[in-house]
Amino acid sequence: MNIRIYILAIAAVVFAFSCRKYETYPVERITDNIVYDSLDKNGTYAEWVVNGIYAFLPNGYNRIDNVVLDAATDDAVASGYGNDIEVLGKSRLTAVNNPDDKWAFSYEAIRRANLFLAKVDVVPRDETTKAYWKAEVRFIRAMSYFELVRRYGGVPLLGSRYFSLEEPIRLTRNTFDEVVAYIVQECDAIFPSLRSDPIDNTNLGRITQAAALALKSRVLLLAASPLNNPADDRARWLAAATAARDVISLGKYSLAANFNGIFTNRKSPEVILAYQAVQHSNLERQNAPIGYVEPNVSQGYVSPTQQLVDAFPMLNGSAITDAGAGYDPANPYANRDPRLSATVFYNGMMWLGRAVETFEGGLDNPAAEVRVSRRTRTGYYLRKFLGNFGTASDYSNQDHNFPIFRYAEILLNYAEAANETDDRDAAYTQLMSIRRRAGLEEGADGLYGLKANMNKMEMREAIRLERRLELAFEEHRYWDLRRWKVAEQMLNKQVSGVRITRNADGTFTYGYQQVDYVSFAAKQYLYPIPYQEVTASGGMIKQNTGW
Repeated sequence: MNIRIYILAIAAVVFAFSCRKYETYPVERITDNIVYDSLDKNGTYAEWVVNGIYAFLPNGYNRIDNVVLDAATDDAVASGYGNDIEVLGKSRLTAVNNPDDKWAFSYEAIRRANLFLAKVDVVPRDETTKAYWKAEVRFIRAMSYFELVRRYGGVPLLGSRYFSLEEPIRLTRNTFDEVVAYIVQECDAIFPSLRSDPIDNTNLGRITQAAALALKSRVLLLAASPLNNPADDRARWLAAATAARDVISLGKYSLAANFNGIFTNRKSPEVILAYQAVQHSNLERQNAPIGYVEPNVSQGYVSPTQQLVDAFPMLNGSAITDAGAGYDPANPYANRDPRLSATVFYNGMMWLGRAVETFEGGLDNPAAEVRVSRRTRTGYYLRKFLGNFGTASDYSNQDHNFPIFRYAEILLNYAEAANETDDRDAAYTQLMSIRRRAGLEEGADGLYGLKANMNKMEMREAIRLERRLELAFEEHRYWDLRRWKVAEQMLNKQVSGVRITRNADGTFTYGYQQVDYVSFAAKQYLYPIPYQEVTASGGMIKQNTGW
């Protein structure tokens, strides 16, 4: 296996921690003798290494050619044509062309972690701090294996080994179950050594005990899901339910009162772990509608689909297609789930002091003869994660820390696993909590629009819908459709958008049209292992089926 040394230059603006900034250049330029120095009582260089390893955590947002990962699903398309995300969304993935390849990146994180763990004991920093460092680095190593196993299936486990550039590396793949077991064992082992929750402001962003439990919850849910559990082993679902319940039982996290605030406040009662960044307005400039000019030029890189918009229920919790739901085709965004306007820009929403104009010929959807780099292809733009600039005149820097784990995911993990083990009451409780926070009406039956007395299949679909809405664009749906093994059904279809005409009297007419397609082949449930890794392994690394 050719685990290449992946030199990662980390800009100071990428990662900040309270008043500390993470490494601004590769620490490999500093020799091990300097980093691991028995005379460095403050462990300054060793701390730099830890901070640099933190930069390997998932950072989400517009990370693939300026668009979000879920633009490779039925929830969005890239606003510009020929975007790299189409490789994932249109079955163009190959062993030499994968814009989401994490093989070398993840193994570099694992190598750095192993090197640190092997050498840090010589540094005369206090033992409490070093124990925190070791546990945090082991977590990131486990997280890196998770990023590998959900992409490629079983991968080589290195243990505590690290390799130099000169060493020939010949390792075979461990099984999926072996990698999952390793991640779970690591989460259990490091739990006592991590900081307890909630973390103090000085160490905000550091990995805590709840983060270890959250990773365990996510990986066990992956292992229990149909893709990796074809026999529907009940024990796997019970393990996933227990892991999610363990996070809940800590009693340290809760659903934030304000959904929007989760993504723009540095500290939230809901966020268990986030990728920390200095304040910026890059997301606003990447994602807001295109009709704003200097100094607030916005690029509108992502166009959410009509399929996603239609999935959001009415304020009473009913689907827009339900009889008596109150949906008005002439006013389609009125009285909807408040998460819709927190997730998607639609025509008439306020932004920077004016109404968004995505009607044909509007400022944010100019006529075809007007030459622009890109425009919405669906009549919508991505609103989620952005600051509160509805009535503002200019952008200002905001907290934008990608939520790696948040409490709502844990509740949904628990609901899913509980339902699969026939604990429908627990599943109802989690969904009702999330819908209550979302602002949906309770209703006379107190079910927030959920159907009463659902069977397992009905509850399964309700949970999957809630994950789609609550966790939109947080890099869940892309993976959820795969682990549920429904991507072949859900990702081989046309996706659509709205075509809005402004009438002479100022009213609007809404029509709908196909704008693009998504496609998915069965072999894509697992990524191909990079071609260079397979060839360099001398036959030790076996390629995934179909590649």
